[in-house]
Amino acid sequence: MRHRKAGRKLKRTASHRRATLAALSTSLLRHKRITTTIAKARETRLVVEKLITRARRAAGLQDAPATAIHARREVARMVRDRAVVKELFSTIVEKIGSRPGGYTRIVKLGQRQGDGAEMAVIELVDFNTGQEIAKTPAPAGKPKKSSSPKKDGAAGSKKKKEPAGRDTKNAGKKKEGRSSGAPEKESQ
Repeated sequence: MRHRKAGRKLKRTASHRRATLAALSTSLLRHKRITTTIAKARETRLVVEKLITRARRAAGLQDAPATAIHARREVARMVRDRAVVKELFSTIVEKIGSRPGGYTRIVKLGQRQGDGAEMAVIELVDFNTGQEIAKTPAPAGKPKKSSSPKKDGAAGSKKKKEPAGRDTKNAGKKKEGRSSGAPEKESQ
């Protein structure tokens, strides 16, 4: 029985689990949105929420700089990237300054194609990356393929691809004016 034992083991040893959660937390703070399994997302949420709360409380203490340095060092134990720690204590804390908690959101995506694992997106709430992606227009360069069947009734037939370098149209015709296989130069 697992009474009074919080957290998921994620089928890893303690050191591997800590390294996995540190990498996921760093990626989430750097990119503001990552895709992973639901179990890993829920565990990452616990770690990231504590890191953001620690940074937020340290940013609120303007009269005690030693406490802020200590908080940075404690966060840096989990997040090994200095640029991400700096961004957490400046940009991220400014955006979530008044929020009392709930800094992350987990959105379920469905099952992964390969092994059927339940996938999810975990993102920082105040960084609306989902809305930014929706606002960008679709590229107008390529027309979309229609899913309607062809009118001539050949919807299921596929054309067989020929190997590269073969001339299928003139395969039976004799080439004129060439004695070797080298291509001729065009003169204008």
